[in-house]
Amino acid sequence: MTNLFKNISDKNIDKLLHTLKAITMSYGRNVDILSNNNMDDFFAIIEEGNLQLIYNDYDGNKTIIEEFHEGEVFGSLISQIKSEEITCITKEKTKITYIEFSQITNNDIIKTDSYIIFIKNLIKILSEQVTNKNNRIDLLTKRTTRDKILEYLKIQSQKKGSKTFILPITYTELANYLSVDRSAMTREIKYLKNEGFIETNGRKISLLY
Repeated sequence: MTNLFKNISDKNIDKLLHTLKAITMSYGRNVDILSNNNMDDFFAIIEEGNLQLIYNDYDGNKTIIEEFHEGEVFGSLISQIKSEEITCITKEKTKITYIEFSQITNNDIIKTDSYIIFIKNLIKILSEQVTNKNNRIDLLTKRTTRDKILEYLKIQSQKKGSKTFILPITYTELANYLSVDRSAMTREIKYLKNEGFIETNGRKISLLY
């Protein structure tokens, strides 16, 4: 299970999920999980896999708004997903557990120890995701493609605790995430290599500064 259930026994996790009327779904790669979701307000726990929240404009351009990985949560009251222009695409085989927000205030569980731990864990995870959103805002306010690339690489290095790491997305997806032209980004990465800022081997990146 994810960090959402940290310090809760397996027995109590099962009981909690049952009381919350949680529904677990499995998906293949490249599935839009929002297309068949009929819940009005929900949050979802990514138990396995990862996915991307993507904005599709009228010209067919795609922008990665957010990325969600194993152990993270998202939902209709957390992220902007109630729009025809938004898709939420799985990047690999993914398992997700859905809980409707109305169930969180269920009086049958609100006073149990498991519920209190669950809420504390949820608040901690949401706090971390707010930090990630703020990092994204800071990144997108950078004026140049070079500055955006360097800021993104710095954030990834801090997350991994190392100056050498594997990019979690492809270079095409990175350009979409940074909202920059793919060719311009490729040129800047080449310049950064030539100037001794970074080394690359496929998606493996080493910061040299």
